[in-house]
Amino acid sequence: MSPTTTARLMDGTGLARRIVEDAATRAAEISTRTGATPCLATVLVGDDPASVTYVRMKRSRSAKAGITSRHIALPATTSTAELVDTLGALSDDPGVHGILLQHPVGPHIDERAAFEAIAPQKDVDGVTLSSFAAMSFSLPGFVSCTPGGIMRLLAEYRVDLAGKHAVVVGRSAILGKPVGMLLLAQDATVTYCHSRTRNLSALVREADVVVAAVGRPRLVRGEDIKPGAVVLDAGYNAGNVGDVDFDAARTRAELITPVPGGVGPMTIAVLLAQTVDAAAQQLDSGS
Repeated sequence: MSPTTTARLMDGTGLARRIVEDAATRAAEISTRTGATPCLATVLVGDDPASVTYVRMKRSRSAKAGITSRHIALPATTSTAELVDTLGALSDDPGVHGILLQHPVGPHIDERAAFEAIAPQKDVDGVTLSSFAAMSFSLPGFVSCTPGGIMRLLAEYRVDLAGKHAVVVGRSAILGKPVGMLLLAQDATVTYCHSRTRNLSALVREADVVVAAVGRPRLVRGEDIKPGAVVLDAGYNAGNVGDVDFDAARTRAELITPVPGGVGPMTIAVLLAQTVDAAAQQLDSGS
């Protein structure tokens, strides 16, 4: 990677569109071949406006990809046991091929217990322990969607990760931790950073690849980006602001994702692609 004065933008919107178009083609082929249409079940607890919007958008994109969506709206008072029962029933339903539990689900619910009620073969959002283990050991399974989108962007722009130092800022179970495992599988040397990391700037300055996934606006300073680095901003904060100081970082990076239009569209695209994958696997095996 060589220094540049203005980074190239990594176009997540365009790549996501191609992934969804491919998913639509495969969904149509599955429907013709089996008589069944891939189906994604979305489960929403409560009526948080942002979550309602996200689920509506995912259902709309599903329809465009030829995927049937089944939406289950549960009241905010839903208990962990009730949510687990709902997810268990969907896992047992042969007409449902993928399950998405919109999170967060509320502080009174054991989110991990809820995730684990999703059958691994239907975990198209990559949130179960089984999916994380598969990611960690490079075994067949479904990846967490945002990390999966990040890896597809890196592949699209032919970023050779072997021997590169990747710094992941964030350690969530569905973003920071799994993306580190996926980077490691591509022979990157991975450093995890988080809210208690001391001297974050010094670590970012050493990074050939930066993944910002902590949910704090402009936490990663542009002046700390190593010249020629690749920067993937998975943050989305009020005012269309990411976790990276984009304007300053763009003057130093070689490749960078914009917010919006970078990592965000890739998340839904991977979700839909994995739903079609799940449908193909289940329908071909008769499960």
